[in-house]
Amino acid sequence: MDDTLRMPPHDEEELGPALAALRNALELDQATVAREAGLPASSISEYERGRTVPSPRSVARILSGMGLPDGGLDVGFHFVRTVRASQGGKCSGSGVPLQGGGPAPVLATSILEILATCANSASLGHREAPFRRPGPEDRLHAPALWSRLQRYSPKECRAIVQENPEFRSWALCELLCEKSVKAAADSPARAEQLAELALLIASLVFGDDEWRSSLQGYSYAFLGNACRVGGNLRRAEEAFDHSDRLWQAGDNGARELFDEARLLDLKASLRREQRRLPEALDLLNQALRLSEGTALAGHVLVNKSKTLEELNDPEGAVAALREAAPLAEVSADTRLLLCVHFNLLVLLGMLGRHAEADLLAPRVRSLTELLGNALDLVRLRWLEARISAGLGRGYEEVAEALREVKEGFTARGIAYDAALVSLELAVLSLESGRTGEVRQLAREMAPIFQAQGVQRETLAALRVFCEAAEREAATPEMARKLLELLERGPAFSWR
Repeated sequence: MDDTLRMPPHDEEELGPALAALRNALELDQATVAREAGLPASSISEYERGRTVPSPRSVARILSGMGLPDGGLDVGFHFVRTVRASQGGKCSGSGVPLQGGGPAPVLATSILEILATCANSASLGHREAPFRRPGPEDRLHAPALWSRLQRYSPKECRAIVQENPEFRSWALCELLCEKSVKAAADSPARAEQLAELALLIASLVFGDDEWRSSLQGYSYAFLGNACRVGGNLRRAEEAFDHSDRLWQAGDNGARELFDEARLLDLKASLRREQRRLPEALDLLNQALRLSEGTALAGHVLVNKSKTLEELNDPEGAVAALREAAPLAEVSADTRLLLCVHFNLLVLLGMLGRHAEADLLAPRVRSLTELLGNALDLVRLRWLEARISAGLGRGYEEVAEALREVKEGFTARGIAYDAALVSLELAVLSLESGRTGEVRQLAREMAPIFQAQGVQRETLAALRVFCEAAEREAATPEMARKLLELLERGPAFSWR
């Protein structure tokens, strides 16, 4: 890392006083610290007075020069904030009071006691700061930490987190989970990278085992979500298994910082795509009870609508979207608004109202282009192809659109959706009497569906269809039935 990296504003302001407090408590002069740190003596003075902000690497060298572990900086910050609170917010530079009246002498002794404990710790990376529990105020620092990390490659980010304790922040972990959700809409691979970085931080944060278990359990759900969007349902299931186990073993008090409804909603999406629809609906109803009156409720209702649609309850699905619509309008969340309108188009198609859907499609395209996610545009193209098919437009127009969609999913490694589009192409080809084209489509899709762990009866139907396709004896009805069993459709979700 270079010396241009900046600390969060709050810590940056208090960094100089914190370093001065630690040095004075240890009765070291600036020249000694500078010599041990391999820095100019003038630099220590500039840092302590706040005239220059040291890089994280320089801070680490200064702490090492004082014989302190990385966690010692937290002790310095705590001391400065305590003194400031006792003096009405006044405490700066090397003038941090360690002599005279007030709390300073007692705190100076406390510094030495805490630092001694830190120095004797066998596992500093797994030690919770001794002076407070994690709190909501920690979230204030997370955006600044992320702004410093995001310029680096995933490999470099992992190295930075492992080498610099300041990035072992639970709030940064939480923020990366949110970034993963947003990235999943356009790049499942990027979503996985962000979730895996969040998991690394969760394993390194200061605190006891129960606290880290809660954070790891939360993070694993977002890794599972990224795998689900990427079409890797087996790995997604494994991730959610880890999430459930770690979350339940975690710290009940610390878990209050997180929204459990998020985890239920994410898991429901996986259950829906695994065709475990009653389980998905139960999870969503639990999430709605927990999220009532919050912004999350609109997102959960979109997910519930899709689940009801796949339970062959289009009227219930429409009702859920209508309940979500006012929440979307007032939320200023463009993606949520897009989800509501897109999925309404899907339902109009199911109800055979293709002309109405065709009229509404331009607004959905406008919202999609406003967000600018390439994967969203692929999914919209999928829906537009379905609308065209429903309106009876020519084979070539519909088939060309479906081929574009298939290529889009294949290029992004989303194998399951690519295979679904292949099956839709098979239906279209069989309806047009092009039975010879279906054999190759069946050969492409069969291993993908088999690898995803679909249910036994679905695999049996898949084998029957593929055998018929080899003999050029497959029918449109067989293809449509298989599609119903495998369908998850081009629905938009908030992740």
